[in-house]
Amino acid sequence: MTEEKKEINDLSDLSKLKENEKNQVIQIEPKMDKLGRSYATGRRKESTARVWVKRGTGKVLINGKEMINYFARPVLQMQLNFVFDITERKDQFDVIATVKGGGLSGQAGAVRHGLSRALSLFEPELRKPLKTAGMLTRDSRVVERKKYGRAKARKSFQFSKR
Repeated sequence: MTEEKKEINDLSDLSKLKENEKNQVIQIEPKMDKLGRSYATGRRKESTARVWVKRGTGKVLINGKEMINYFARPVLQMQLNFVFDITERKDQFDVIATVKGGGLSGQAGAVRHGLSRALSLFEPELRKPLKTAGMLTRDSRVVERKKYGRAKARKSFQFSKR
């Protein structure tokens, strides 16, 4: 590639240069390994999920178990299916995930975060709908620590006047 060097003498030259940059469409390449999978890490609370996504029939394995068996509550299953509903890719991808730490709710959130990140790497055009739905942002809320002189993080012991 040959790059033209343009001299910038005043602000009008700078604004023209910016307009040319805006008009260029940036094509983002998908990131896949030699097996045709995209990998991403997802986190929520104390849970960490490693997620691999590849083209397939919609099979979701979490720690070697089917999603229905691992996340028995329908609410947790809906969290994972919500990613596919937004991207309109139901039953088009196989998902393999390993999750450690935390409880089931945190683990479901971690898998959802990792799944959406992996999908955006597999198909870069899915980044925009996932970003607008807030799926690519890590939920940074964690449990507040217990303070001394208190029963829990904020709860006090019962007050006795006498």
